[in-house]
Amino acid sequence: MQLICVTPPTIEPIDLATLKAHLLVDSGTFAENITNSPSIYSGLHATTTLYGLIGTGVDVAGKQAVVYLECGPNGATGTVDVKIQEYNGATWADWTGGAFTQVTTANDAATYEIAYTGTASQIRTIAKVLLASCEFGTSIVTNAAITSDDANLTDLIQDAREEVEKITSRKLLTQTWDYILDEFPCDNYIRLPYGNLQTVTSITYKDYAGTVTTMTSGTDYLVETNGDQYGKIVLPYGKSWPCVTLYPSNPITIRFTCGWLTSAAIPKAIKRAVKFAAEDAYYHGDRSEVLKPVIDNLLYNHRLWGSF
Repeated sequence: MQLICVTPPTIEPIDLATLKAHLLVDSGTFAENITNSPSIYSGLHATTTLYGLIGTGVDVAGKQAVVYLECGPNGATGTVDVKIQEYNGATWADWTGGAFTQVTTANDAATYEIAYTGTASQIRTIAKVLLASCEFGTSIVTNAAITSDDANLTDLIQDAREEVEKITSRKLLTQTWDYILDEFPCDNYIRLPYGNLQTVTSITYKDYAGTVTTMTSGTDYLVETNGDQYGKIVLPYGKSWPCVTLYPSNPITIRFTCGWLTSAAIPKAIKRAVKFAAEDAYYHGDRSEVLKPVIDNLLYNHRLWGSF
């Protein structure tokens, strides 16, 4: 009997941000992470034609960003309109939801802010000053999380998932495997490993001459997915396994797909165990004495029992 991974999972039970938050390694000092970049420099700005005051663009790719409008006194009857623009790789365009409330003499001498939640790589502010000169400026504050350890942490997530899979005898997320047998069983069923059986793609067998035959689902066999437990391939009533002389090496191949479809579908206890397993690996086993019992307790009710 052999098990060969055909298609590994394309997602993990937890993402990088979740692990960094768990490990408390998502940022350095406040001063290291925060950058305040002026877009429109503070000062007394003369009246403009339409949005004629163009601020400097600021890089916000992969960062949290907040845009500040810091107002001094407006000239008599003066008004200030400021909005956020984003760069789409070719041109600048207004960002929806990025217009500040108009500043007049009734609400000047104050600071206003708008959090940027778009996806552009750069943003800037533009302003319109009417009727009288006004004192104000805009700045864009970015918070860039430390990313120097991201590659290592991403590897740890995969390692932790594989550790949890080993403990539970499961495969957590969608992946395809070949289950290779030397002979058909005496029983009228074949139990498949890993639980959460999604589909059986094919069952093929090779005879002594090397001729490969593909069995027909629904006619030659039935599939029982059985929820999150072991799935089964079952003979229909009145059917039997092929009676042939099989090839001497790895003659029977069952290709199947198993695992939960999404990380959200994985039980919370399993995802917590993945975080603790990643933590254990992150600290090179120094916390194993504390973490191993926690991981085992979280996974106890989710283990699949039985051997293959």
